Parts: sequence; C-alpha cells; structure tokens
Amino acid sequence: MGKAILLEIVTPDRLLVSEKAEDITAPGFGGEFGVLPGHTSFLATLNPGEISYKSVSGNRKYLSISWGYAEVRPEKVIILANTAERSEEIDLARAQNAFKRAEERLKTRTADINVERAEIALARALARIQVVARKE
Repeated sequence: MGKAILLEIVTPDRLLVSEKAEDITAPGFGGEFGVLPGHTSFLATLNPGEISYKSVSGNRKYLSISWGYAEVRPEKVIILANTAERSEEIDLARAQNAFKRAEERLKTRTADINVERAEIALARALARIQVVARKE
C-alpha cells in the first residue's frame, strides 16, 4: 500500500465517509481540483457536483454533493457538505425530474424565476444523475 490521505465527508446529519484514499477530486468554486497525500493545506468552497476518490483497495468511488467546504491538509481532507449522497442513495427518476424542471425554468426565464436558484438545482440534479450513471 502506497501513501494515503484520510477523507472525511460530513453532512449535518451524518459522517458519510471516513476512509483512506490514494487521491481525491472535488468540485471547487473555481473549478475541479485534485488532492494527493502530502498536498499543501488550503480551504475551498465547493459547488454542487461530484466527488470522487480512489480508496486504498483500488476502487474508485463517487458521491454527489450540493455545496460545502473542503479543508485540505497534507494528511487529511475534511469535506463539510450541506448534502452528500452515494449512488445507491440517489433516486434517479427524482433527479431526472428535478433536472427537467430546472431546465424548463431556465428556458422560460419569466420575471418570477430565480435564475441562480434554477442553475444550482440544475447542477445538483446533473451531479446526481452522473453519480448514478457511474455505478452502472
């Protein structure tokens, strides 16, 4: 086993992941970023998207998050997320319906539509759909 970094993903409800990983990828506010063991420390805001990591057993795992923060240290990454889901926890039909609703809101763009909220809903639904697709 090579070097590893501890990944913890925490939501207000639970500790979702506490596992050693060889690498981690997360959806940062300025774009996707990757972390390896020994990485320089930093803090990052996370956008809705997909987190992936390669466990020390060699399996690549994927999760969907709505938004949150990441604290990266050389030996540990802590992700505090509003919501986070493994693929088996995601209702694909619900995610597809949420995607269609957000897409429709963005197409119509009437005065009563909150565009930023619709864009966030679209990104969140897309991340859920992608995570489920990676499982199959």
